[in-house]
Amino acid sequence: MTHHLAQVNIARLVAPLESEELADFVAALDEVNTDAENAPGFVWRLADESGNATGIAAFAWDVEDSAGVIVNLSTWESVDALKDYIYDGRHVAMLRRRREWFHKVPEATTALWWVPAGHRPTTAEAEARVRSLREHGPSPFAFTLRETFPYRA
Repeated sequence: MTHHLAQVNIARLVAPLESEELADFVAALDEVNTDAENAPGFVWRLADESGNATGIAAFAWDVEDSAGVIVNLSTWESVDALKDYIYDGRHVAMLRRRREWFHKVPEATTALWWVPAGHRPTTAEAEARVRSLREHGPSPFAFTLRETFPYRA
């Protein structure tokens, strides 16, 4: 495969990660991340020494009135592989509870784009994709699960 799908999603926290309000979310992170890594079509995900990305500073410009922003950045073999993971198992159960942990945001918080196989996108790239999606809507530069674009070399 010559290309992979990059995805970023961010969330504005309703409380600090160390708080009781986010305890269930934090407790589930390792299992959800392991599920992702074992999912068909998974390639790579951003993580720090702890094994997750909650301590990685990014999207500081998007904090607004939240307790902070967390970022999830990963690559997948295809849009379908990502969808299969997102809407199944433990991850979909977490999605159903997202309003307990994260502020509802009217702007785009998820962006997808194509990268060369083996490329590890940076948080700066991810920030540019989210900004583009918010300013211009879906395009080959940054798109959504609802409106995808095919890979173009």
